[in-house]
Amino acid sequence: MNTTMNTTLPAIAEQQLAKIETKTAKVGVIGLGYVGLPLSLLLSEAGFTVKGFDIDARKVSQLEQGQSYIYRIPTTDIQVARAHGFRATADFSEITEQDVVILCVPTPLTEHREPDLSFIQKTATSIAPWLRPGQLVVLESTTYPGTTEEILIPILNAGSREGLAAQSRNSIGEGEAFYVAFSPEREDPGNNTVARRDIPKVVGGHEPIASQLAAALYGSIFNQTVSVSTTQAAEMTKLLENIYRCVNIALVNELKLLSLRMGVDIWEVIDAASTKPFGFQPFYPGPGLGGHCIPIDPFYLSWKAKEWDFHTRFIELAGEINEAMPTHVVRSVAAALNAERKSLNGSRVLVLGVAYKKDVDDLRESPSLEILELLQKEQAQVDYNDPYFPTVGRGRHYDLGMSCAPLEAIGEYDCVVIVTDHSDYDYPAIVEAAQLVVDTRNATRGIDSPKIVRC
Repeated sequence: MNTTMNTTLPAIAEQQLAKIETKTAKVGVIGLGYVGLPLSLLLSEAGFTVKGFDIDARKVSQLEQGQSYIYRIPTTDIQVARAHGFRATADFSEITEQDVVILCVPTPLTEHREPDLSFIQKTATSIAPWLRPGQLVVLESTTYPGTTEEILIPILNAGSREGLAAQSRNSIGEGEAFYVAFSPEREDPGNNTVARRDIPKVVGGHEPIASQLAAALYGSIFNQTVSVSTTQAAEMTKLLENIYRCVNIALVNELKLLSLRMGVDIWEVIDAASTKPFGFQPFYPGPGLGGHCIPIDPFYLSWKAKEWDFHTRFIELAGEINEAMPTHVVRSVAAALNAERKSLNGSRVLVLGVAYKKDVDDLRESPSLEILELLQKEQAQVDYNDPYFPTVGRGRHYDLGMSCAPLEAIGEYDCVVIVTDHSDYDYPAIVEAAQLVVDTRNATRGIDSPKIVRC
């Protein structure tokens, strides 16, 4: 089912639409990370000829050799895609050969918690000289409302060859133009219950032609597309989805802190509340937020809101609560060790799990990284174990230089902290072997032991 709007198309747009509908359109995907690579494979599987673009030579090389660098994507998927024509390159001049160009580049925060759109800006500058009339350019990167029209389109227009510009909503079909739309990614790493094709795809065009082309493209690989009136509406849709989760997680995190003081099991409370068949959706507390979107999106909207002289107090409060959770974990570790007549300073601490969520090889914004750094600042002797990460080196906001410690030595640590509840871990065996366990995820539910401190 597709929910979209139709408009009369100029000849070049009719040709593009025909290519999309017959899947003869060539599609370029820029940014071959956790969003761009799965999208490339989905497009290839649907029958499109796909070329992936990335500035990371290592990624390009591995893909060209038929190898995968994302745990949940098997190498066989890459090899099947290559058999259907998928190729990877760092040569942006090949953008001109594509009928559709999709941008899946990072949109992190700066050290001052402000939007960092440098990846979008640099990518737009790189592709602008190679654009040609009739191409469809789609931005998928999570960002604040207005980015497509205020940042992306002006850069593309300024860098394109003379006479070429994004189609204007006020002059449909006049002059040489390319088309621009926004469609927010809805990736959920580790979710094996919902097929990617079954996740409805939201689309917002800069003008009606772009909306129709983008809806046709995504409608060929997703079972439902939902067209909204503007790129801003599509951008805000993604923020609403993730801020909704952020606020509700902050709520249960705050309730968890209160429940700990009151001696109430918040997990039991959530389970009981979940039996209500209406008006309640369960969210779960944890050591902090992770992933590319949920910890970041509230700050994107709060920053943009200031332009309109609006203070997003509710959203910012939720962000503050969630950001404070790693500190709460470290304090809980210190208190647990103190109860054993040990000091955090000098104690050996093993952190289990550094990925931002269970069963994924994704470190983006993981609360585990901050917990590791905070423990180091408290002079603890810290190691980590994670089956998905043999090493943890340097990122945008951390520089740990650590290697995965073996679980066989778990009994030598003064405290084991469960931060990411991977399914691979044998929690009864961990509790039995450990001296002390601080559990931030309720991974030890059902295990009765005086060694366990749930926080």
